[in-house]
Amino acid sequence: MIQNREETSDMSQIILTGDRPTGKLHLGHYVGSLSNRVKLQNEGGKTLYVMIADQQALTDNAREPRKVQESVLQVGLDYLAVGLDPEKTTMFIQSQIPQLAELSAYYMNLVTTSRLERNPTVKSEIQQKNFNQSLPVGFYVYPISQVADITAFKATHVPVGDDQQPMIEQAREVARDFNRIYGRDVLVEPEIILPPKGQGRLVGIDGKGKMSKSLNNGIYLSDSADEIQKKVMSMFTDPNHIRIEDPGQVEGNVVFTYLDVFADDQEKVQELKDHYERGGLGDVKIKRYLNDILQAKLKPIRERREEFAANPDYVMNMLKEGSEKAEKVAAQTLKEVKDAMGINYFGQ
Repeated sequence: MIQNREETSDMSQIILTGDRPTGKLHLGHYVGSLSNRVKLQNEGGKTLYVMIADQQALTDNAREPRKVQESVLQVGLDYLAVGLDPEKTTMFIQSQIPQLAELSAYYMNLVTTSRLERNPTVKSEIQQKNFNQSLPVGFYVYPISQVADITAFKATHVPVGDDQQPMIEQAREVARDFNRIYGRDVLVEPEIILPPKGQGRLVGIDGKGKMSKSLNNGIYLSDSADEIQKKVMSMFTDPNHIRIEDPGQVEGNVVFTYLDVFADDQEKVQELKDHYERGGLGDVKIKRYLNDILQAKLKPIRERREEFAANPDYVMNMLKEGSEKAEKVAAQTLKEVKDAMGINYFGQ
């Protein structure tokens, strides 16, 4: 069973992480976070919460609620497929924890608009989404919502990509300010867990920026063997490597980028790089080698996913149970917050 806080108070780390449900998860998610979550889960001695952040997804998908709704099941399937275990990890849906919205409301009084505007990640995302003057308020304040997510579970560690560091700093500031203003150590200042160098972001198969649903340049955990092969064979390599005998460029070559990440035999990868740079090694050969590696890694994940997909009720019930357990923890934190603020008028 998933443990509550009373049962895990002696554990050294409480970890919170999650994903926005805007589609199926891909290799970029696997490299950047999913594989590390499974590792953290199986190390033991840690309490792991994994959140499907549907409320956050709605901040820029409010007019497409069905996309978010349908993606909740897909993300749940991906979680189980990669090896997250509901007996060891609490997987839950953000919108099913009403305490998070109330915590956000209180934290908003501690964060200024100028502080939000200084957040480089939010500024970049506003630009990418071309919001301009049509910026939804919910999107503007989502860093505060993330603070609520983190502090509700008293997370001590939060695994994120490099671009999310400002969010963790925001959470630390709010926790520090709250404890100082109200004179109680209620909230925990979280530490950041960054991915290994080079694994925070996986470039898309077209070589144009990170792997992304919106750019349609991803390999998904649910892709069939044929789909994986087709995508690998279409990968961006060296456009100047026209003839096999020509020297090729390794830097910026997506196939070699993926081999660096996924190949177990890095000595062989180095040999292939040297051969490619000398000339005499064709793109098709290195793509076939990469395809074999990815097929071996993704086949067991895809097969597990198909097994769980045959019983969607099990997946949704797992998320329901996880949400109920997560809500109990968030409710306790909210009570402590309101006690500290002096607004728990009826002692509930």
